[in-house]
Amino acid sequence: MKYMMFVATDAEPDASAEKPGEIERWLEETADRRITGERLRPARDAKTVRVRGGKVIITDGPFTETKEVIVGFDILECDSIEGAIAIAAKHPMARAGRLELRPFWPFEE
Repeated sequence: MKYMMFVATDAEPDASAEKPGEIERWLEETADRRITGERLRPARDAKTVRVRGGKVIITDGPFTETKEVIVGFDILECDSIEGAIAIAAKHPMARAGRLELRPFWPFEE
C-alpha cells in the first residue's frame, strides 16, 4: 500500500539537534520503500487557488496563519501503516517537526 508522508515543521520541536548526515542515512535505509520525495519551496512561494461563483481566485501563499508549515513530502510503499510509522519514526523531522501519514485511496475502491 502507498502512503503519503507530509513533512512539516512544529512549534514545539524536540531539543535534540539533527546529526550531520542523518537525513542521508534515512534516505539510504528507506530507498527500497520510498517511491519519491522532495523538499518544498517556502510558503511565500506558494499560490492558493479557489473557485467561487465561477471565478478563479488566486492568493499568495497559504491562506491560513499557522506556525506549522509543510516543508516536504515522501511517498512510501509499505505493507501496513505500522511499517510506514516505523519509517517515519526514523526521519529526522520526527523530532524537529511532525510527519503525517495518509494511505492512498485509489479511485477503484
